[in-house]
Amino acid sequence: MLDLLGLYVHVPFCSAICNYCNFNRGLFDAALKARYVDALVAEIRRSERTAADTIYFGGGTPSLLEPEEVGRIIRALAETFDLAMDREVTLEANPESVTEARLAAFREAGVNRISFGVQSFRPAELVRLSRLHTAARARAAVAEARAAGFGNLSLDLMMWLPGQQVAEWLESVDQAIALGPDHLSLYLLELYPNAPLKDEMARAGLAQPPDEVAATMYLTAMERLDAAGYEQYEISNVARPGRVSRHNLKYWIDGEWLGFGCGAHSTRHGARWKNVSATEEYVGRMEARGSVAVDVRRLSTDERLGDALFTGLRLVDGVQLDTVGAKYGVDVWARFGENLEPFVEAGLLKRDGARLWLTRQGMLLAHEVMSVFV
Repeated sequence: MLDLLGLYVHVPFCSAICNYCNFNRGLFDAALKARYVDALVAEIRRSERTAADTIYFGGGTPSLLEPEEVGRIIRALAETFDLAMDREVTLEANPESVTEARLAAFREAGVNRISFGVQSFRPAELVRLSRLHTAARARAAVAEARAAGFGNLSLDLMMWLPGQQVAEWLESVDQAIALGPDHLSLYLLELYPNAPLKDEMARAGLAQPPDEVAATMYLTAMERLDAAGYEQYEISNVARPGRVSRHNLKYWIDGEWLGFGCGAHSTRHGARWKNVSATEEYVGRMEARGSVAVDVRRLSTDERLGDALFTGLRLVDGVQLDTVGAKYGVDVWARFGENLEPFVEAGLLKRDGARLWLTRQGMLLAHEVMSVFV
């Protein structure tokens, strides 16, 4: 089903703005939210009919929408696209934004996968990241989601936090494992240039740990997840068997997707574009029945080849060079092999026939390897 479209719906509203976040988001506004949902539905209905099998509500905090609003958007997608019967429908949520009744209503609306942005189970770290929930609230949200019928549940955790020690990071990993999620995403904290957290760190005399500590955090966490029965399938993602994120896989296997909402990106038929970023501008353009797409460009064959290799190497299974080569009319190893060979010799990259993949150690230096394709 990986050749079917993925559908992404961006919801930009948040109850508070996290001090590290650089996503397209803004504070919750009930009146603007109502207009935004109308605009989303209108944009969806403009689409040409084609087959799709995943829907992903990202943000922002999509769980700030009312369940009936989420249901309305899903109905618009179902009426516009040929959705697979076994479609995966993911809703990102913050623990403080849900209750068991609300989660049950999202389930009734058509959501069948929930992804909680937990980030940490340590109180001091949650405060440092300006998160609104507590560790206890995160655990309660997981229990409520299970009680509401969610059999597919994912948690996000964040490592390499200011002043964080390896043992402290592993506390969060262990607590996440104890909750038995079906999927886990583990991210390194990335600080954008104007992040308020950078100023807070300077005032407190805190810094992110050295790179070698970040590497230890990553490797030891993956070892614990291995031991707990999770299977790593991408640099930052692990899952129980059969519970990989089907939607996110489309980004890594050279798939296609359409994005709806402000700032959403789309890739289709060799072209790439994004929507206007500002929420008010997006809504205004839709209300005027204008175009919301900007930065529309057709990718060259070399760009598409580079993207396919760059993203494909994020997967534990790596890339099949013959398959990619046939799609783009090139002998991949003949073109890139000379520059990739040093990484193979260093044990960061492995090649077995037509298959090329990063070792776990190589995943720590993935950007260096992938720069070959840029």
